[in-house]
Amino acid sequence: MFRVWASLDVNAPLGEIPEHARRAEAMGFDGVLAPDVMSDGLLVAHAAILGTTRIRVGTSALVCFPRSPMTTGVAAWNLQKLSGGRFHLGLGPLVRGNILRKYSTPWTPPAPRMREYVRSLRALFDCWQNDAPLDYQGEHYQFTRMQHFVKPPPIEHPDIPIHLAAIGPNMTGLAAELGDALIAHPTNTSPDFLRDITRPRMAVGAARAGRKLEDVGLIANPMVAAGRSEAIVKAKRESHREIMAIMFSTPSYWPSLDYYGWRDRGERLHGLVREERWDDLTPLMTDEMMEVMVPTATWDELGKRLCDWYGGVADQLLLAIPDDPEDDEAVAGVVSELRGS
Repeated sequence: MFRVWASLDVNAPLGEIPEHARRAEAMGFDGVLAPDVMSDGLLVAHAAILGTTRIRVGTSALVCFPRSPMTTGVAAWNLQKLSGGRFHLGLGPLVRGNILRKYSTPWTPPAPRMREYVRSLRALFDCWQNDAPLDYQGEHYQFTRMQHFVKPPPIEHPDIPIHLAAIGPNMTGLAAELGDALIAHPTNTSPDFLRDITRPRMAVGAARAGRKLEDVGLIANPMVAAGRSEAIVKAKRESHREIMAIMFSTPSYWPSLDYYGWRDRGERLHGLVREERWDDLTPLMTDEMMEVMVPTATWDELGKRLCDWYGGVADQLLLAIPDDPEDDEAVAGVVSELRGS
């Protein structure tokens, strides 16, 4: 049995998010995850909470380092109260180039900084809920001031689950040491990679905290090519081929290429991007690569395909809400099959 999350569309206007989330709830998803891309992920999560009554709502990988743990923590506290305990906080470090040039934020190695980020968040939550003195002292973050008259009040459900996005060994271990779940990246979420690379690294991190691997969730996050007809499936697959080629031009996403012996593809893609030869990227994402990276099936076959891929490897799956609401009934069947598998 999988917990099945729905990924909200990165391009959806904020005003449409409540309806998208309502569709996910009606399809039987366990929760929705809000991207932090075109719109602020915390605002997307807020809109999704307002559109639902039952399912979990979280951020998939909130770009956290440009945000102070204080601002993130206050928002998470508010969303947890608003949702009646349904909120999950997903955090991601993002790649170096974006942190420096898109967000104009200093770059430091992500795992030590994320360790402090999570610990300082929990220190804040403890202060707000239990009136514990605020005295967090770290290399990257220090929190020692919390005036009573501006302190968020206690809430009914103070234990906010924290998911961490991770690819490399340090972040992967940290996710299992401090987090409630690890959310994989689409470039590094093949069953073999998760089984042979991710899970052993998670086990090391879990052991550092005296935890078992089973205590930590693993959210597989594949780019799925699916639809009601073979033609639609093929078109979706080709669209994903283009996106995957762009993503694999980034060295941070090469661990799975290294695993399969395809590092040269990543280096060639990276070189083409530096030369601004964008039209030449897609052919380097071969059918062989797509076969192991992108689950491909019509709706009636997708549930079995995903169970075959991820059974015994991941306990949670993240799937996109279908583009066409006419597919909602078919996707509801897929979700039901996955939740009952």
